[in-house]
Amino acid sequence: MHVNRSRHLSRALSLIGIWLFVLVPAAVLAQDGPHRLLEPTTDVVSQTIVGIIILAVFLLLARESAHRVLVVMCAVSLLFIFTYATPYHLITFEGVRDALDINVLMLLAAMMAVVGVLKTTGVFEWAVSKLMRRAGGRPLVLLALILCFTATASAFLDNVTTVVFVTPMVLAVAKQSGIKPVALLLPMIMASNIGGTATLIGDPPNIMIGSGAGISFVDFIAVLAIPCGLMMLWLEYYSRRYYRAEYSEAATHEAVETPLVPLADPRLAKWLGVICVGIFIGFLTHHVTGTPAAVPALIGAAAALVVQDVFYLKRKQPTIHERRHGILRVTEEDIEWPTLAFFGFLFIAVGAAVNTGLIASLAGGLRWAVLSGGEALSLSPNGVLLFGAILVCWVSGIASALVDNIPFVAVAIPVIARILPELHGDVEVMWWALSLGACLGGNGSVIGASANLTTIGIAERTGTRISFGMFARFASPMTVVTLLIASVYLAMFIFMGKIGSLIGSAAIFAVLLAFRLLRGGAPEAAPSLAA
Repeated sequence: MHVNRSRHLSRALSLIGIWLFVLVPAAVLAQDGPHRLLEPTTDVVSQTIVGIIILAVFLLLARESAHRVLVVMCAVSLLFIFTYATPYHLITFEGVRDALDINVLMLLAAMMAVVGVLKTTGVFEWAVSKLMRRAGGRPLVLLALILCFTATASAFLDNVTTVVFVTPMVLAVAKQSGIKPVALLLPMIMASNIGGTATLIGDPPNIMIGSGAGISFVDFIAVLAIPCGLMMLWLEYYSRRYYRAEYSEAATHEAVETPLVPLADPRLAKWLGVICVGIFIGFLTHHVTGTPAAVPALIGAAAALVVQDVFYLKRKQPTIHERRHGILRVTEEDIEWPTLAFFGFLFIAVGAAVNTGLIASLAGGLRWAVLSGGEALSLSPNGVLLFGAILVCWVSGIASALVDNIPFVAVAIPVIARILPELHGDVEVMWWALSLGACLGGNGSVIGASANLTTIGIAERTGTRISFGMFARFASPMTVVTLLIASVYLAMFIFMGKIGSLIGSAAIFAVLLAFRLLRGGAPEAAPSLAA
């Protein structure tokens, strides 16, 4: 057995050696020059290779065959092998600079650092005790409070930033209440993505759509806030039903009055409050000033670390080893480097899809389907518009569940802009279809949105593991229904007009909310939820 293994290993090493030292130089010499080698190829074969690799990444993540960082690292390695060892140039090392979204990576790292400093103030324990006292030991009330807070914060902040702050709180709440963490974390993730859909600044695709289509902050709220509210009602109902056993089990425990936990460092907490307000002002105004969202986050992280270190020096005379409590502790313990690495490699893989024209081909196929589909079905002008809007919504939703939605939206914006003159009616609905599909589709899989991966990465560090299948079983029905709600709203927008659709959806929301509040006062919401 040992001899056979050694023989197989020798053969494998020999093949690798032949590949590296024979085929690679031959492929390089076959080129007309180094500049030719660096140009991406956009033929069908190149697009097919990239598509197969990205599909393989998704399948391996679904099967959990290896850690997600290893999966995407191997995928990027394959892309480089094809680029430098074959005539098919998928993405070059120089092209990585354009593929990496430094704004997202720096934003995540900076906000993780801010949260690391906040943890030392005891603010999360204080917030958890406040939340527990407000819920009064009732799991469903606790769920509703978490969903409302997360969705509201995600609407006016970046949803990734929101989950970085909220995830530690939810984990602590789950521990104190006896609820399984996944029964609160997955609904929280869905709420962050739905809430981010409602405004211009809540999700990066909306910022791109607002800039490309000239849609204002007020327009986003006026058109998307109410349908997102309907989706939040569905999310709460669905979560209550899906995790009924977990909530009922927690409700059988005797409710204990939770004491209000004081802040561990009130002075540092006040300074961090001021710094966080400054960061959030930067987020709210970055679309006006043109400053990337990572800039105020990085400035805030640096200020938080400086303030923490200054206060520490005033209290103690530390040695050089004791001062590791500050910047080194935050960078080593609080910044989720595996999550950032996963994002980086995933950006490179999607960058290959952009470079080879794969995403452009998909978007071009969408344009052909809208125009030819309407003609083949002999639809009226409004019918063609509805067909196109629903097609854009669902294709965007499915694509965003499989790959990052930012490059897809970047390519889809000029495609939609080109076909708008060929449509009739209130063609603005096409932009809302793109926004709803791209943002809501992020709930469809673990890799669909940055908020998903960030939450799962933070949870894993505390021992809470959420598998790909666990996420998909909860998220898939949830996402399908939200896309159906979006489709109905798009139909109302086309046939009832903007004002009529707002009035109609607002009436539906008011009725459902009243029904929800009436049920909330019923015994089902009381502490005796075991029944």
